[in-house]
Amino acid sequence: MTERSLGFDTLQIHAGARPDPATGARQTPIYQTTAYVFRDADHAAALFNLQEVGYIYSRLTNPTVAAFQERIAALEGGAGAVCTSSGHAAQIMALFPLMAPGRNVIASTRLYGGTVTQLTQTIRRFGWEARFVDFDDTDAIEAAADENTRAVFCESIANPGGYVTDIPAVAEVSKRLGVPLIVDNTSATPWLCRPFDHGADLVVHSTTKYLTGNGTATGGAVVDSGRFDWSASDKFPSLTEPEPAYHGLKFHETFGAMAFTFHGIAIGLRDLGMTMAPQTAFLGLLGTETLSLRMARHVENAQKVAAWLEADPRVEFVTYAGLPSSPYHDRARRLYPKGAGALFTFALKGGYESCVKLVDSVALFSHVANLGDTRSLIIHSASTTHRQLSPEQQEAAGAGANVLRLSIGIEDADDIIADLDQAMAKATV
Repeated sequence: MTERSLGFDTLQIHAGARPDPATGARQTPIYQTTAYVFRDADHAAALFNLQEVGYIYSRLTNPTVAAFQERIAALEGGAGAVCTSSGHAAQIMALFPLMAPGRNVIASTRLYGGTVTQLTQTIRRFGWEARFVDFDDTDAIEAAADENTRAVFCESIANPGGYVTDIPAVAEVSKRLGVPLIVDNTSATPWLCRPFDHGADLVVHSTTKYLTGNGTATGGAVVDSGRFDWSASDKFPSLTEPEPAYHGLKFHETFGAMAFTFHGIAIGLRDLGMTMAPQTAFLGLLGTETLSLRMARHVENAQKVAAWLEADPRVEFVTYAGLPSSPYHDRARRLYPKGAGALFTFALKGGYESCVKLVDSVALFSHVANLGDTRSLIIHSASTTHRQLSPEQQEAAGAGANVLRLSIGIEDADDIIADLDQAMAKATV
């Protein structure tokens, strides 16, 4: 039986994890080392020439991190994965082999505020451009593209509002454009959605969130489907043209379906250094062992809390796609039959000041800039995570002044509701 034929619940425990050959330890050890002894000079040369796979230096490869990479790739149904120091690092790593000065990426308007800032401000320093489009309008995606477009980027379930992207429709557009579709699958996780099954080419994660699941370690991952034909055009010379640093090696010609993954390690991690620490990978491996169990409870609780909020007269609206009133309800049921995740927003009557009072009044909820924890989390995005954006950008991202973002945890749902109830009573006096 191969890993590809195993069920999700089995893969989340066993993929990438094998008894330690030196000690027999069943749990993957934390290989807390910077470097690895070569067998001899020929072995070292083969590793540095990419003629042999192995360990050189932990900025590039590490056994604990490699196990986590293998597990994430298996859960997503991908050919390979590269772990990084954060989700933001993963996004840069995903774009790095594709972009060059003067090139652009078409991005959804519904993205995490930090991602919007990264794409509108930081990537300009590389000479890259992001063009933002409402991805409900697939014609607009195509219209925004030109000969310099190198990728399409979206979130499966968008942070903060829980908006559900129609990945198959967007994938059709990216295929016509001849560029890869990159999907941030952090909020959905592969338990709810595997973007590759819907036509995506690359997936990024903030492993900080649901994959690790307990708010202990910051990390990211880039997963490659292995299906995109990098040699179909001349758009991606980093993957198809001779690489001077490796004596003219051509990544796609040499590594085929693993070209993007090998480039991420041999070029991306080598030169950008956005490396995941082995301790972080170890915590991620522990977290993923219970991913399906946690996500089922997250979704169950989110459904109950969202329904309660929608029925409360102090609430203006709730954005949860699991509610029949959501314009994305049918899409969520079609693409994510196990549920619409556990991240959504609600608008509190009373506006900005009432939102601030509410976050200061919760007891069970934690007021933090994070999501995907076992604990229920709350934040006022307009004054925190989306603060750098203009009011118009905040509204477009679903983070208006009267909006609060919830990440529903795995506590007792009645306790979650009771905490919101008492806090709302204080905030709407």
